[in-house]
Amino acid sequence: MYISARERKILEILLNREDGTTVKELAKEMGVSSRTVHRDIKGVEDLLRKNGLQLDKSPGVGIKVIGEEKNRKELYFLLFNLSHSEYTTEERQTMILIILFEATDPVKLQALANDLNVTIATISNDLDKIEEQVRPYGIHLIRKRGYGVEITGSESAKRRAMSNLLLKNLAEYEFLSVIKESLQKKPTGVTDRLLGLVDKKKLLKIEELVAEINNELPYPIADSAYIGLVVHLALAVERILQGENIIFDPEILKSMEETKEFQIAHTITKNLEKIFEIEIPYAEIGYITMHLMGAKLRNDKDSFFEDDSLQVGVKAQRLIHYVGEKKGQDLSKNSSLYQGLVAHLRPAIYRMKQNMGISNPLLEKIESDYHELFTIIESGVASIFPEFEVPKEEIGYLVMHFGSALLKEEELWDRSALVICSSGIGTSKMLASKLQKEIPTIKEIKNISVFDLKLYDLNEFDIVISTIPIKDFPGKYILASPLPSEEELEKIRSILHHTPSTLNKELESGKRRKKPSDSKYFLARVDTIQKLSKAIYAILKQFQLKPIIDSLLLESILELACNELSEQKLITNPLIVVDELLAREKVGGVGIPETSLGLYHTKSSSVLAPIFTIYRTDQPIIINAMDDTKIEMDTLLLMLSPHDVDDETNEVLSFISSLLIQNEESTRLFETKDGNEIINFLTEHLEEFFEEKIDGIRSV
Repeated sequence: MYISARERKILEILLNREDGTTVKELAKEMGVSSRTVHRDIKGVEDLLRKNGLQLDKSPGVGIKVIGEEKNRKELYFLLFNLSHSEYTTEERQTMILIILFEATDPVKLQALANDLNVTIATISNDLDKIEEQVRPYGIHLIRKRGYGVEITGSESAKRRAMSNLLLKNLAEYEFLSVIKESLQKKPTGVTDRLLGLVDKKKLLKIEELVAEINNELPYPIADSAYIGLVVHLALAVERILQGENIIFDPEILKSMEETKEFQIAHTITKNLEKIFEIEIPYAEIGYITMHLMGAKLRNDKDSFFEDDSLQVGVKAQRLIHYVGEKKGQDLSKNSSLYQGLVAHLRPAIYRMKQNMGISNPLLEKIESDYHELFTIIESGVASIFPEFEVPKEEIGYLVMHFGSALLKEEELWDRSALVICSSGIGTSKMLASKLQKEIPTIKEIKNISVFDLKLYDLNEFDIVISTIPIKDFPGKYILASPLPSEEELEKIRSILHHTPSTLNKELESGKRRKKPSDSKYFLARVDTIQKLSKAIYAILKQFQLKPIIDSLLLESILELACNELSEQKLITNPLIVVDELLAREKVGGVGIPETSLGLYHTKSSSVLAPIFTIYRTDQPIIINAMDDTKIEMDTLLLMLSPHDVDDETNEVLSFISSLLIQNEESTRLFETKDGNEIINFLTEHLEEFFEEKIDGIRSV
């Protein structure tokens, strides 16, 4: 049976989308015209009829496959077991790249042409395109007449490229099915060759190991980063078995040895050695450590006590101001945007420093649909991060954060939606904000990971929308792009129009939607509120702005401050705290660039409660700033936290740190000598922060 590459692609899309799609969406996804899709659909209909299925073409709605599920599955398996005599251009180039990665010797162009049923000229043109794709990884193609073609580059570069090749060409939901359920079908063609880069049985064992290790990490990992780690480890095991080992700089490796990530990476390697009965070189631990450091997903409880958090915050606020000015909107008070950017930028900066790269399957659509915003952010990033060559993939994720903030409205509506995503927080926020903007009947939106689906009662939501197909879903859901088309939005509007509102039913009956009645759930919410209240109360109650009349050395000022706090029973050992503050300063600058503010902060077992105080000096002290410049500090901001602080207290302190650099007006306020103005400013913003958190807790 012959089937063209485009017909096969159309069938794959339609069989994976039970609710169907439109010709326009098919054309856009395949990179062809709508007329071409209409022409190819004739062949698709013939094949469907032969397998007891039909194509339902509803005007204004779209097209979808209808028929018995049994026939649908049979065609699905037939499609994937079909021996393809034709590939799309993208598939063919992917096949060539896989063949080159797998080869131990140069590959002849004629052999590639024979395998893929094309001419040598076509293969040569494909190689030109492939060379452009792999060059950013530090990989090159050696092409000589009579010699053939082979890939050259460091082992780490090859692994990065292979990992991204897997994640780019296998949709996340496909890969999740591999590592969560194994394959129920035997994939062939491109899918088979891609999965051939790693052994599926090894993959499943590694996923189980990563799931256990994930609980030990001091921070959550995004689903996409979780999958990326599994892929990386699977590739590492395969390459080690083939005798291909990483070369890692010994000095960098030594500098990593004291980190939490290194200890976890060491545990991972020991477990891998035991499971697969192999010896893993010590240098591999460094590479796994790098991956863990680059995979961090910080949430809005992120601690500014991390060495680089406020430095990144300064950059984030500059980018927020830049984009806000270009778009004519004040985004400086959007704490969700600020926290989201810091959460993304910290690991992004690490990735760029280590030349690790990142995959962004939505890049093309983001560039197309948000062209103006993409251009603005690309320009802003170049100005604010001149030391980096920021890849477009990273910029795409930043666009999603800003797109979410720019689309969001303050009004509340009377509908509820559950949004299921598999990757980062930016993706889900983008979809949620787009829904709120375009469908104003939606009041509540809950964003969750596909991993957390089992934790929620689907009956509590008017509609469930997913950005990925979900196998064996216990109910009905709408499949939509993270950047939904007008057709997708119209489908959602139509379903909501014909679905009774769960929120309205509750309002009519005089009841609000009830949360689970489990006492532990209720107590956990009460506990969160109590901790937030306690932290805010402690900070505002002990806040003071104290002038220091006599010129003192920095160490003397810190001793004076800590001794006073000790007298107030807030610190047990002031000398230890002073030493820890000075040690923190040696790690990196604490001065806020282009201000007279120095933020001295630390976590300490000698600190009993969260503390924020300000000290004015009559003579400025020259200190190192966060951007490696020098500033003249005359205002010392002292922020202290207990060592084992709870998330809520940490969140409050992080929020205060963001206020310091929220905008030029707020920064100048902290430089003034008016303590009443500062305490009023803190009180006003902490009250807003607290109420926002309470509302969030109620809606969970």
